[in-house]
Amino acid sequence: MIDTMISMGMFFRNVDGLMFELIQAGQEGKDISGLKEEAEKITQMEDGIDKMAAADKFYDRVSALPIRAGYEYHEPSDLEGIKKARPTGVKLAGSVPIGDGLYDKIYGAWLGRCAGCLLGKPVEFWSRDKIDSFAKETNNFPITRYFSSDVPEDIKKKYEVKDTIGFNIYGSNLTGWVNTVDAMPVDDDINYTVLGLKVLEVTGKSFSSNDIAAEWINSLPALHLMTAERVGYRNIISGILPPESGWRRNPYREWIGAQIRADIFGYVAPGNPEEAAEMAWRDAVLAQHKNGIYGEMFVAAMLAAAAVTNNMDSIISTGLGQIPEKSRLAEGVKTVIGWKKDGISLDQVINKLHERYDEKNMFDWCLTVTNAMVVTIALLFGGNDFEKSISIAIHCSFDTDCNGATVGSIVGMILGAKTLPEKWTSPLNDTALSSVAGFERSKISDLAKRTVRVIK
Repeated sequence: MIDTMISMGMFFRNVDGLMFELIQAGQEGKDISGLKEEAEKITQMEDGIDKMAAADKFYDRVSALPIRAGYEYHEPSDLEGIKKARPTGVKLAGSVPIGDGLYDKIYGAWLGRCAGCLLGKPVEFWSRDKIDSFAKETNNFPITRYFSSDVPEDIKKKYEVKDTIGFNIYGSNLTGWVNTVDAMPVDDDINYTVLGLKVLEVTGKSFSSNDIAAEWINSLPALHLMTAERVGYRNIISGILPPESGWRRNPYREWIGAQIRADIFGYVAPGNPEEAAEMAWRDAVLAQHKNGIYGEMFVAAMLAAAAVTNNMDSIISTGLGQIPEKSRLAEGVKTVIGWKKDGISLDQVINKLHERYDEKNMFDWCLTVTNAMVVTIALLFGGNDFEKSISIAIHCSFDTDCNGATVGSIVGMILGAKTLPEKWTSPLNDTALSSVAGFERSKISDLAKRTVRVIK
């Protein structure tokens, strides 16, 4: 696991992400021919100041490369550029619920996010085959309940099932098996939703990117951030502020980190996807660029739509309506929509996804586009059924806890708390833990009430 963490670039050393930078730059349309050998030489240097300086120069050199002529995508990162690149004619119909109806939806979204995250948490980093095999051997396939470590010893040994990991992550060493928790355990997927609420309570919806940046520094320990967020954090405390903090020497700038920070901005803008997406943009630029930004805007807009309609096609098209039409993210989501319209079965769709992206490649595994496609698959094939939707999100593999949380949040918003199955909500005990200062242990219902107060 430690080796996996290092390969993910979870530490501050940018030298660990040089190869990811080449992949990223190539996907952005830059000519990276001849640069792989140089990157390999830098990674083989003896650790020290010279190696770090060489890595920084390499990042800056790649950053300065032009987009090749004929590149098929148009992917601005500034808000006005994004607005101009959006599709036209996307409309959302529906009225915002009031009173208890609004609270029920917001509470459902919070509960759904926690439940989906908890389902995916213990099998994060597992392959599709391993998840399916474990589920089958524990009589949980298709997935109809949380994963438990209370299984026969031979299964524990075969799948290396452990209740704890050998180090703390987000301040906890719990793996997340349902039989080992009495609340939603600490996880970055919940941390950012809570932190966003904290900012909104202080500044309202007019917060700036710098307000979010200040709260990161004040409320989150540096080692509780991952990949792109870790780089953004380092940039910010070095005096490099948003939006530059999002792309400067950041090889993870199109990874999933912003997409998992989206939810609170959709919660507080029910029926107003453009407002939700704009708030999401202000948050995303701290540590993401291009499609990394779009992922947060896409999810925030879908949640704003889910508050007023249960039509999943409309919800997804609303999300697409807030991001550049000719982006890789929009293309990926529309590809999934096309597969569904063609009548392809769920398993065939998941196979197609895995043909495009390699779950054993950390870049593909953590990429925003990959995981947005997983979310879209789960939403389209889940049929507004909470259990089916979050189960599909985990069945697809890739970033299981993140995708389970996003799908659970959207379907939870549609259905409302009163409609969510008790077997998925009761293990949470209406409690979420976080490493956000002041929110270490919160009632999920209280978080929902506080969210509604921000809306009002």
